[in-house]
Amino acid sequence: MYKPIKIADGIYSVGCRDWDIRDFHGYSTYEGTTYNAFLVLGEKNILIDTVKEKFGDELLSNISKIIDPKEIDIVISNHTEMDHSGALPKAMHVIGKDKPLYCSKMGAKNLKSHFKNDFNFKAVGSGDTLKVGNRTFSFLETKMLHWPDSMFTYLVEDAILFSSDAFGQHFAGDMFFDDEIGDEIIPHARKYYANILLHFSGRVQDLIKDVTKMNLKIDMICPDHGIIWRDNPSKIIQLYDKWSKQEPAKKAVVIFDSMWESTTKMARAITSGIESEDVKVRLMNTRKWHRSDIMTEILDAGAIAVGSPTLNNGIFPVIADVMTYVKGLKPQNKIAAAFGSYGWSGEAVKILNQEFAAMKFDIIDEGVKVQYVPEEEDLSKCFDLGVKLAKALKEKLS
Repeated sequence: MYKPIKIADGIYSVGCRDWDIRDFHGYSTYEGTTYNAFLVLGEKNILIDTVKEKFGDELLSNISKIIDPKEIDIVISNHTEMDHSGALPKAMHVIGKDKPLYCSKMGAKNLKSHFKNDFNFKAVGSGDTLKVGNRTFSFLETKMLHWPDSMFTYLVEDAILFSSDAFGQHFAGDMFFDDEIGDEIIPHARKYYANILLHFSGRVQDLIKDVTKMNLKIDMICPDHGIIWRDNPSKIIQLYDKWSKQEPAKKAVVIFDSMWESTTKMARAITSGIESEDVKVRLMNTRKWHRSDIMTEILDAGAIAVGSPTLNNGIFPVIADVMTYVKGLKPQNKIAAAFGSYGWSGEAVKILNQEFAAMKFDIIDEGVKVQYVPEEEDLSKCFDLGVKLAKALKEKLS
């Protein structure tokens, strides 16, 4: 539990930290996460978003340190995913079920489906505003960032953007603002983008263009996970612009698993070949690296090599897990090559190439496969594959 944090005059962060969560839909959350909710006081008191169901009492306790929750007049739900709406029924029961609940049209539909409750829904869309005393709230639908119901709420007079799941990070530390933690938060934001929002990069580009056209002044960004951007909110917007363009860097990722170390030897030889061409490379064993950390490295990599032994006429299960995860996030602008060892059938390389083709990666070689233990000649072919991959990447970048 943490006490409410004042973020501006009459505006408080009243959410909760989840220190214990270590997995979020297959994404590793080594440092937990937060479920941020915000209380805006004025002629009318407004609650923006709630928290995960099991933290509902904590949310109400945080609010109670400032006002009686019954004094909340309006609730805004930017996103209906259960880590932000799970405590909504409990909160509305205390606040008052007849109080207005503002959300997108899809948000109202989702909340009805989730909770079978007929709250006092007030559906809004992009450009709609809510004038409450001396404060004006403007709404911007952000469909598929990252759910169909998602929206932003912008507090005009304070230039604060309540950005739902955009611009967040899974991080439950003892610091609450970007100027307190500094650049230490950027890797968390990068991982969050790679594993949550990469799939929707086209929508991110559209959103940035829309916000630019609107010429919004943004002094603070309050996401629903992680720290608040108050010192330099433009920094995270610029990073989203960069990441969403998916422009490849001079970097490769070699992903592999092995049964008896034959594929390991091949992976190391390929890595050496890549390094010989002065291309940065990360060597990642899928039994040592979590799929979400691998995905984070893929975000800006221009080249990918994946190696798997053949097992039961297929690819190794942990490799299949990673490939399924990566394919779902739809990374773009990658060149790729496959490799692997086998005992008697040897289908892994062919299957990996099919996976690359499905992801629309540029396959630069048919791949290298080795029966049983690789000899020097085989490792030389692997080294050459690494060189070929690196040269193809440099040519692409030039």
